[in-house]
Amino acid sequence: MTLSRIAAFCAALALPMVVSAEPPAGWKSKHPAKGKWVVGTAAVDDKDPKKLTVKDGGTDVVNVQPASDLISEAKYGDCMIELEFLIPKGSNSGVYVMGEYEVQILDSYGKPADKLTQGDLGALYSAAAPKVNASKKPGEWQKFVIEFQAPKFDGTKKVANARFVKVTLNGVVLHENVEMKGVTPGGLTGKEAATGPLMFQGDHGQVALRNIKVTSR
Repeated sequence: MTLSRIAAFCAALALPMVVSAEPPAGWKSKHPAKGKWVVGTAAVDDKDPKKLTVKDGGTDVVNVQPASDLISEAKYGDCMIELEFLIPKGSNSGVYVMGEYEVQILDSYGKPADKLTQGDLGALYSAAAPKVNASKKPGEWQKFVIEFQAPKFDGTKKVANARFVKVTLNGVVLHENVEMKGVTPGGLTGKEAATGPLMFQGDHGQVALRNIKVTSR
């Protein structure tokens, strides 16, 4: 991605200082009639630790009505993805790279490392459990850095699988050089391609997102 495109991408998240009832520019809701994504400042509800609230101001993107995924209009191949996320207690979401390969978001705080599964926070869902538990408490902002290589094609024939070069959570390495032999269940199309959008799972539980940056390689 060129510097101008990166600037445009980041600028798309610099929204007015009010709660917006629509997804931010450059993004679309998969099921807009069911789910609701808004922009404001997110926090855990003081009265219910399993819910998020949104106040005026800020650029946090929040699914206040969890029934729809959020999909970028831009498509990417080889890239580095950096983002921060916040979830309430017990919530479940995910980062779908290219819309097809999920890095799981889940409340896994305090779970012993030897009990982690392919469905815990930071897992490559259904493919690889995280090496360690680097989870923070629900209600605290956390950060993913995802280095990703897209599958390669010769015409319509796939000649190389997708690969997670490195995934870190809160500065701790969870995965290195993990090959993905196929897509994650529940992806956007269920098919592999040379490029694809970034998708955030929004139909399982609440999640807030901020400081999203995608750099093509």
